[in-house]
Amino acid sequence: MAGQIVLKRKIAAIFAADIAGYSRLVAEDEEETLRRLAAYREVVDDFIARAGGRIFNTAGDAVLAEFPSAVEAVRCAIDIQESLRTRNMAYPPSRQMSYRIGITIGDVVERDGDLLGDGVNIAARLEGLADVGGICISRAVHEQVANKLSVQFADMGAREVKNIPTPVHAYRVAMRREDGTYAPLQDKKASRGGTLRLIWRIAAAVIALGAVGVGTALYLDYRDPHPRQRDAAKAAAEALARLSATPASPSSSPSPAPTASSVVVQPAAAPQPQQSTPLSSAVAAEKFAPEAVPFVSERTRIALARDYVPAPDHKAFATTINGVSAYVSGQASDEAAKSAALDQCQQRAESSNGPRKCELYAVGDNVVYVHSKPPLPPQPWVRHDPMTERAFSAAEMPLVRDTGRARLEANYGAARRTKAIALGPGGQFFYSVGGDLVDDVVRRNLEACGAQAGTACIIVALDDAFVVPVPAVMKATGFFRAASHQAIAAESREEVARRLEAATSGWNAVAVGTAGRPGFGLNGDREETAIGGALADCSTRDQDCRVIAIGPFTVEEN
Repeated sequence: MAGQIVLKRKIAAIFAADIAGYSRLVAEDEEETLRRLAAYREVVDDFIARAGGRIFNTAGDAVLAEFPSAVEAVRCAIDIQESLRTRNMAYPPSRQMSYRIGITIGDVVERDGDLLGDGVNIAARLEGLADVGGICISRAVHEQVANKLSVQFADMGAREVKNIPTPVHAYRVAMRREDGTYAPLQDKKASRGGTLRLIWRIAAAVIALGAVGVGTALYLDYRDPHPRQRDAAKAAAEALARLSATPASPSSSPSPAPTASSVVVQPAAAPQPQQSTPLSSAVAAEKFAPEAVPFVSERTRIALARDYVPAPDHKAFATTINGVSAYVSGQASDEAAKSAALDQCQQRAESSNGPRKCELYAVGDNVVYVHSKPPLPPQPWVRHDPMTERAFSAAEMPLVRDTGRARLEANYGAARRTKAIALGPGGQFFYSVGGDLVDDVVRRNLEACGAQAGTACIIVALDDAFVVPVPAVMKATGFFRAASHQAIAAESREEVARRLEAATSGWNAVAVGTAGRPGFGLNGDREETAIGGALADCSTRDQDCRVIAIGPFTVEEN
């Protein structure tokens, strides 16, 4: 068939890792967490490269890599954990940043450098079974490495994991503790069983109160941070759903594919905490509202309101953060609807630019999306200012690495409108081209970028112009937040935030001296004017002044 996509299959050792408790770390101190994540990712990337591995996907704090050898994959994982354990010793336990790592050998499909398939999914599930700072491997990996590496393993037995039809036999790798000894290798079946018993008691209590069952489907990809807890939550919810399930006549309704091309790009330090739905929401699900669905176009939202909402059960809707989506209705069961929606969505995703993993967003009239809503900045999302707007140049894109700038140069600059770039504080960015409505394009880019970063992004470019002040004299290093910036004296932070909020046009700069007293250069017609004004103002209050912020960015000497 003309235009048919050719997919390459192969066997590979798949390595999946992400940071435990990353959402909490970001919430407590975003800037410090992002800086440390960047440093830790350099360590991880270096070890993977030296071991002959290849990173094929990143999603915020998560890393997916392939290795030609299971031995090298496990040896690399051990080296990473040992190195980061040493680094963590400089921080209190509440601020330590530790990875969980899962490794398997499996059959995968390669498309445009990305890998898909059960091998990737199983590695992610094993990562969820690993201890904080630990490694969990499949039986296939254990058979390859048991006699080749001088480490100990604990047999965890066969484990049921989400969306894998057969149990996965897992092993835990012994890791050294801070005192140099090895942690005891104890199984966690007892604690997991206790959690399940607690969930069933909760479910029984809800049934006794006469609650109406809610059918909930939790479809997890490699970003799922808590698979064990959600396994239990889903089991309880499905038990409730079986009490109230009613048959429906089968019919189907297709979902329109998005009209714009969109791409996610993450640098090595692209923070993205994805939060799981708490147990309580598995019992009291959020009602589906088309106008609240993230990532998709306004056209898709209208189609959902017109076709999906009134459609008969059993029905389901799936989407990616790119906005590729599909829905079905009138299926034989909820399970059939979930499977059909995911299959249709994934087929569309694999044939689009920048394929992404599809996830269930709704089953029936209930939202089952397992991640929190993407964070968004306050409105207005775009503020046009002739004094600061200038022509877009990929080479001047702030915070982004050279590889990302090269991609923007090739794919964004000459692309047709409407187009926009959303940027996160760690340098991750999301752009789309060929959209319809400006407001729609802006919203979707901010949602997708926010989902990847785990914090609000900003629109830095719209069509062919930078729409925020992008420093050229100085180098942008992150997002500026006066309320938490350590260089500013605590008693002055509120004043800095207030004065910047009032300065709504032109170039704005902030300087501080050794005592943290701020100086301001506001409403300047050029970057140099704002810098000079901030330094002059600061010198009247403090000593050894330096500029720390220009526009929305923290800065340093170029």
